[in-house]
Amino acid sequence: MSHERYVRQRILPEIGSRGQQRLADAHAVLVGCGALGSHQAQLLTRAGVGRLTIIDRDLVERSNLQRQVLFNDTDAEAETPKAVAAQRALRAVNPDVRVDGVVDDLNAVTADQLLGNADVLCDGTDNFETRYLINDFSVREQIPWVYGGVVATGGLVMPIVPGRKPCLRCVFENPPPPGALPTCDTVGVLGSAAAVIAGIQTTETLKMLVGAEEQLLRGLLRYDAWTTEFTTVQTGSPRAQCRTCGKRDFEYLEGGGVSGALRLCGRDAIQLLPGEGSPPPQLSVIAARLEREWDVTVNEYFLRARRNGITLHLFRDGRLIADGTTDETEARSLYAKVVGT
Repeated sequence: MSHERYVRQRILPEIGSRGQQRLADAHAVLVGCGALGSHQAQLLTRAGVGRLTIIDRDLVERSNLQRQVLFNDTDAEAETPKAVAAQRALRAVNPDVRVDGVVDDLNAVTADQLLGNADVLCDGTDNFETRYLINDFSVREQIPWVYGGVVATGGLVMPIVPGRKPCLRCVFENPPPPGALPTCDTVGVLGSAAAVIAGIQTTETLKMLVGAEEQLLRGLLRYDAWTTEFTTVQTGSPRAQCRTCGKRDFEYLEGGGVSGALRLCGRDAIQLLPGEGSPPPQLSVIAARLEREWDVTVNEYFLRARRNGITLHLFRDGRLIADGTTDETEARSLYAKVVGT
């Protein structure tokens, strides 16, 4: 570990040499590398967290570049998976840190494999289904995590320490119905607001890793960048009647709360997951079958097929992202035609 690299951080009494070593020994798992995730990833890497795993299922687009700081126009032009682009950028920032970019979807099937050896979980997601899944895993495995969300000019942060602080479902008992809340594709998002929320999330993560749990944020923090207002909502103690941490009903981790189709935030796109036990698709075989009617390319991560305003990305794990539609029925029809199931 380079002592010169962290000298300004190590002299902080809140961290010191002991805290810096604890960071070096830690493994943080970040789910999602968009507006919040890219800022968190960069800050954690520069702080010297010894191992950072970044899980993201999506590709870089030009519309991301306004607020997602790890990517550039070349990444967007090449449709580079975000996890791959982030890994490349961060390894250049700090070779002390082991950065692993994982191109995958976090769901009930993959959760144990992707999250299992983390010391802390970091929220860079854009949907409540995945957050409730992270919350289930956190409570079951007693791994702390930091919830965050941003939309328009404001956002929320709440650190969660199982057994000591309320979990996400203590505060938000049920997910909002589809369309009930504004999203980045309906009201936009201010890049500087994302930077502030991600900075607060990262600070809470660092507190967890250096053992400063008594200094963690108490409650749910709301911030609006345009009015420069901070508000803290007191959340009390874990609820005995909470479905997750009180009754230990891990609905999302067991697959009951997660659908196989998901509208992706900020774009007209649907993601579909393969059926459980489905074999990995043979991309070269599928490409040969489609190339008469589609504009098809294949690389080491996915098959891309374009036709009539629709772009399909079929990943090697069988996931499909259908860009150009918000109709789940249409997306499933395309999946069946492409994969043949």
